[in-house]
Amino acid sequence: MTDSLRPQGHHRAPLPPAQPASGVPTPRSQQKQHDRQDQNRDDRNRQGRDRPATPGKQRDSFFDNAKYLAIVLVAMAHSWEPLKGDSRILEGVYTVVYTFHMPAFIIISGYFSRSFDMRPDRLRRLVTGMLVPYVVFETAYTLFKRYGDHDPGMTVSLLDPWYLTWFLLALFIWRLTTPLWKIARWPLPLALGIAMFGSVSPEIGNDLDLQRVLQFLPYFVLGLCMKPEHFQRVRTRAMRIASVPVLAVALAIGWWAVPRMNTAWFYHRDAAQELGSPWWTGPVMVLALFGCSLLLTACFFAWVPRRRMWFTALGAGTLYGYLLHGFLVKAGDFYGWFEPRWLHRPLGEIAVTLVAAAAVTLLCTRPVQRVFRFVMEPDMKWAFKRDAAELARAREKSERREKMPA
Repeated sequence: MTDSLRPQGHHRAPLPPAQPASGVPTPRSQQKQHDRQDQNRDDRNRQGRDRPATPGKQRDSFFDNAKYLAIVLVAMAHSWEPLKGDSRILEGVYTVVYTFHMPAFIIISGYFSRSFDMRPDRLRRLVTGMLVPYVVFETAYTLFKRYGDHDPGMTVSLLDPWYLTWFLLALFIWRLTTPLWKIARWPLPLALGIAMFGSVSPEIGNDLDLQRVLQFLPYFVLGLCMKPEHFQRVRTRAMRIASVPVLAVALAIGWWAVPRMNTAWFYHRDAAQELGSPWWTGPVMVLALFGCSLLLTACFFAWVPRRRMWFTALGAGTLYGYLLHGFLVKAGDFYGWFEPRWLHRPLGEIAVTLVAAAAVTLLCTRPVQRVFRFVMEPDMKWAFKRDAAELARAREKSERREKMPA
């Protein structure tokens, strides 16, 4: 410190600070600069440890595990369809699984769509990752039914999704509307209102499977609204303990409801009038099923492992398993694989369940992904022109590479 700051002593004017030569830092300034660099490095390291995993930067084992387990439940439920008519217990379990397996999948899809905007590269990925596979698999499934089931009246119609392909079309539509939901003041109540409107509008028809698009919409919008801490709240020991009696009650209610309730409500593909119910039951069932689905989905998420498991890597290939396992299930229908009587007994039902789980697991593996990637994730650079921003980024990267010393 200078003498001017001392409480006592000679009152002399302080000496001016030494002026370093231009561009030459003083030892003190060097030390301060080093201290700031160390502090910034520590801050970055601490932020990297504390920051939750975000989509596109680092895969989160929890979400990959959840997607894999959800797709296994989807495949098992589809394999139960030819068998459930002979077992009230199996149909009750089927009803409970249908309450949450697709909602869980759709919520995760919405969560990972939060960053979607109308940027050209993201629109291209949407077309190549959703629309092109929809066209290919809708055509393939239609032809498979036409010739495998000897149904000459089955014609290819891209406006009327058949079997599993509705999800690709729905996800394409939902993701396109993401920017609108991000600016809405009350997105979830608005989405619920649209779903309730769809449930009382049989005039919508089957084009684009709009009933499913509208009635499943709230789950996608909920995923858009969720944050990492929302998933953290259900991933607790207390939640896992609470989920056990909840699941037990759900199974009991599912068994009780088998002869009393139309299972078609869980498919979300029909209006109330088409199910032979009064119009007002449509909005009531939309809200009731939404609440039940969220409760069971929370219980499902509570039991999803957070650490890396042997099946974690398969979570990246769930769309492959989803689209391909349907050919096996439908082949079983067409060629009578489910007809043996022993399959309609408890041991047979367990055997079918295990085979379905093993088959969809195999279809999610990397070798299968490599074989079908040309359909599921086509490059198609020939179909799109590069936008100016992308060209500028590529030019800048090329210039930086040229300036680097050899």
